[in-house]
Amino acid sequence: MRICFVLNNVREENYNTSVVLMHTAHKRGHTVFMMDVGDFNFTHDEPLSIHAIQTPKSIKTKSAKKFIEDVKKANLKKKKISAKNIDVLFIRNNPTEEIERQWAEHAGVAFGKMMQQEGVLVLNDAYALSHAFIDKLYFEELPSSIKPDSIITRKKEDILDFFKKQNKKMVLKPLEGSGGKDVYLIDENEKNLNQIIETLLNQGYVIAQEFLPDVKDGDVRIILMNGQVIERDGKYSMIRRKMGKGEFRSNFKQGATAKAVEMNKDFQKIIEVVAPKLINDGLFFVGLDVVKDKLIEINVLSPGGLDYFNEIDYPDFGDEVIDAIERKIAYKEMHGNHLSNKFLATMA
Repeated sequence: MRICFVLNNVREENYNTSVVLMHTAHKRGHTVFMMDVGDFNFTHDEPLSIHAIQTPKSIKTKSAKKFIEDVKKANLKKKKISAKNIDVLFIRNNPTEEIERQWAEHAGVAFGKMMQQEGVLVLNDAYALSHAFIDKLYFEELPSSIKPDSIITRKKEDILDFFKKQNKKMVLKPLEGSGGKDVYLIDENEKNLNQIIETLLNQGYVIAQEFLPDVKDGDVRIILMNGQVIERDGKYSMIRRKMGKGEFRSNFKQGATAKAVEMNKDFQKIIEVVAPKLINDGLFFVGLDVVKDKLIEINVLSPGGLDYFNEIDYPDFGDEVIDAIERKIAYKEMHGNHLSNKFLATMA
């Protein structure tokens, strides 16, 4: 299998979920390519092409951390490859990190659509990613029974009205963003409320969300594949993210620590409610953020978390993900062009 990972910047890539998956595919003997989101090439009347580096077969590291270090040390040169010579394109660049490169925000998804038209299996399905591109807005398409109360608006008065209805305690965050950046817990003692609202409104739409007291215990990141939680030897692809004292944002980029967590009825219900839509939409690899019995966010654009499972003595589940992709390619080869990319993307 020839699999290419679309990243923000290959040279700046560090140990993360993408690296876990690339390392796993490499160990299993697949040909692994890495490309920047700016490495697509379109020429009229020719197949789409990419510029990518190929991970050398000589790299034999057991550790994903050492793997990416060795790849970068090798100072590999990119080579031009036709889409016809790629089996899988895994779109893993994070548009929310492209603050200074606005052109890069939509490029992965836009060219991903063109790669699908060339017959390449694209994960997640590029049309599904386009639909769910603002994942916090996509989140609002899910049933209200599993979500906290919220509004999305650019009107200050609506935010203040919501604040009153929530007994003067709420969470404010930008509609587009990730990593826990610019997320505020607002209560009646907040003296800079107007300034915070104005700052967020200057960035675009704002989400005002019901505050969930159980966030004191952190949140749980659940990784879903084909609409199901991954399981190995009784351990599930779920991890609790616990912040330190005085912090309510449970995000690894903000310093959260990893804790083991058991499957329960609340988590299972949320998964059962969300799964049909993810499968129908073609979203293969997705992250859910859960506080007790409420889903607070859904991550479809480069969801992470696999790189933290080793901290709780869990498998990183990379083998299960690559297994699933191998099966999709086998189905594709058996059925030719009769199965759509969207269908294959979430076919178990």
